[in-house]
Amino acid sequence: MLEYEKMYCSQGYKAVCGVDEAGRGPLAGPVCAAAVIFPEGLVIDGIDDSKKLSEKKREKMFDIIKKEAIAYSVKWASVDEIESINILNAALLAMKRAIEGLKIPADFALIDGNKTPDISIPCISIVKGDALSQSIGAASILAKVSRDRLMLELAEKYPEYHFEKHKGYGTKLHRDALLKYGPCEIHRPSFLKKILGEKDE
Repeated sequence: MLEYEKMYCSQGYKAVCGVDEAGRGPLAGPVCAAAVIFPEGLVIDGIDDSKKLSEKKREKMFDIIKKEAIAYSVKWASVDEIESINILNAALLAMKRAIEGLKIPADFALIDGNKTPDISIPCISIVKGDALSQSIGAASILAKVSRDRLMLELAEKYPEYHFEKHKGYGTKLHRDALLKYGPCEIHRPSFLKKILGEKDE
């Protein structure tokens, strides 16, 4: 999973970061993004697309990644930003913030997906990059675990929605709670129109 990192290091880049986000699909909560730079040539067994790993494995890898990375950064885009600029642009904004938040500046970025954020360094997008690049896979784990932990905290504030079980995704449990209690302040209104029967104005 170092093919892309090696390719750009061989072109003279010294700090290649992998970038990914978590939380584009949920009905509630912010979107989270992470950026990770590893020492050149370092191989870490067990890194993969975060969605392919168990929660226990993600938690374990989260600590390993933070220990082994030269630099890492986790940043967010809020529900208000999601509603204002749409979820795609909010995810790209969170990615931009994560890259800019690295304590050691990256000079090249590998971005998961097919879009790239508006950043000042060279970058490429890689579809399914979290399964093809170790640093993107690591970023996916940091973003996923960070967001899941936030949703566990929010579950204590809004217990009727059971965020601890679905992390804000549109499960039957979540949808039933929405129909019973209505949305709370961390729900994304634009994501709820079909569920709540609202129409565009």
